[in-house]
Amino acid sequence: MKIGILCAGDSELDPFLPMLESPAVTERAMLRVYEGTLEGVPAAALFSGVCKVNAAVAAQVLTDACRCGAVINAGTAGGIDGRLRVFDTVVSTETAYHDVGEDILTDFHPWLPSVWFPCDPGLLALARRAAEGLEAGRRVFFGRVVTGEHFVEGKERERLEAAWAPLSADMETAAAAHACYVNHVPFLSVRTITDTRDHDGVGSFEENCARASRLSAEFVREMLRLL
Repeated sequence: MKIGILCAGDSELDPFLPMLESPAVTERAMLRVYEGTLEGVPAAALFSGVCKVNAAVAAQVLTDACRCGAVINAGTAGGIDGRLRVFDTVVSTETAYHDVGEDILTDFHPWLPSVWFPCDPGLLALARRAAEGLEAGRRVFFGRVVTGEHFVEGKERERLEAAWAPLSADMETAAAAHACYVNHVPFLSVRTITDTRDHDGVGSFEENCARASRLSAEFVREMLRLL
């Protein structure tokens, strides 16, 4: 099975590029796609650009043009749950939009049974195996994540925690999951925390993005090694 790797930004994609063996580069929908093998698994990797629509477009490119049988959204996120520390990794079990009316996707296409897009059980099982093999000190959390069209910081974290009880928030995961859901393609998100309620959001993101992106990529690499 070919795996699609979807990152929001170029810094989040960068750690994957040296991992890809014999990559070929093509352009689809103004996105640069790197296709090769990663730990012996056929893979296509790209960065979508920030925001929900960009992520959905990129996920569609991976499923349609690149014929990926599963998509992993990798990169960074902001911590919402108070247990999280910078450089912890969050694996999504389900994901939702925190800025879309709760009846929009249940009463209309794609007629979800709830506001949550479920993540793939097989990919989740693989992620749990990967987490067990990490070195001491690496912390991985499994749970809900939410997506919205703006950077979350300050009191907004408290509001999201009260309303949604997520582990983390970002600007792309639910949109990529949405595109995968309607295409019947397995999906999972693996994101490493750059900022928490104890940090300045944008400043901490910029300071910690490179290392967090590397940790996320290493986790995905371990998942593919186990395939």
